[in-house]
Amino acid sequence: MSTPRLHNPFKQALAEGKPQIGLWLGLADSYAAEILGGVGYDWLLIDNEHVPNDVRSTLPQLQAIASAVHAVPGSVDSHPVVRLPVADPVLVKQYLDIGAQTLLLPMIDTAEQAQDAVRAMRYPPEGIRGMGSGISRSSRWHRFTNYIKEANEQVCLLVQVETVEAITNLDAIAATPGVDGVFIGPSDLSASMGFAGQVDHPEVCAVIDDAIARIRKAGKAAGILCANEQRAKHYLSLGAQFVAVGVDTSLLNSAAKGLLAKFKETPSVTQAPSSGY
Repeated sequence: MSTPRLHNPFKQALAEGKPQIGLWLGLADSYAAEILGGVGYDWLLIDNEHVPNDVRSTLPQLQAIASAVHAVPGSVDSHPVVRLPVADPVLVKQYLDIGAQTLLLPMIDTAEQAQDAVRAMRYPPEGIRGMGSGISRSSRWHRFTNYIKEANEQVCLLVQVETVEAITNLDAIAATPGVDGVFIGPSDLSASMGFAGQVDHPEVCAVIDDAIARIRKAGKAAGILCANEQRAKHYLSLGAQFVAVGVDTSLLNSAAKGLLAKFKETPSVTQAPSSGY
């Protein structure tokens, strides 16, 4: 029997320039993750920054998404991406050890922070990741016998730029070796620019358009979350490669309200735009 090898299809798709359509998971629930894992999105983002997730609750969601692979003949296998609450090397190690291969690290403002993130993702001598694969799901408890030799090439690092400082340093951040993709955070970026809650403000949109072009020029994949269909397609037309087009919490809320409205009159509620986090 041949030795099983690691493979990260999401990282490969980015390297090949293939657009990847994703969905944000904010329900913090493995049952919901399993349902959505069989829908056919290229990637699913398990959020740990703004919802009640942690290492313990993320693990069953990774398992649930994995269980949906090939569950429906002909469907796309969704790749789980985990966003951490902070770019901390200890947390990076823990989430990699539970089997996440692709991490999105928030609030990366400088090339130095990006380089620190690269090192946190990799075993020595390229990085500082601790050696604990023997007791970890990442290596399937040594069933991937070459895990330590293959892991550095198969982990995928996405860094999130979401401040004016990050945009100023974007070229250097995107040029950092070991960074596979740069994700633009519209909500925090708009707030940093003085337009809190106005992700569709013309000045914010102009900065995002320019950022996508700069990321592409650096030879890296650009990503964003945008629940506005027209604008999401616009970003894809500019060359954004990994684009999340919705959030599970918003979809559930919208569908529930829509169904209720068919049967009873409900008071109108003004919602803040949810085109990016």
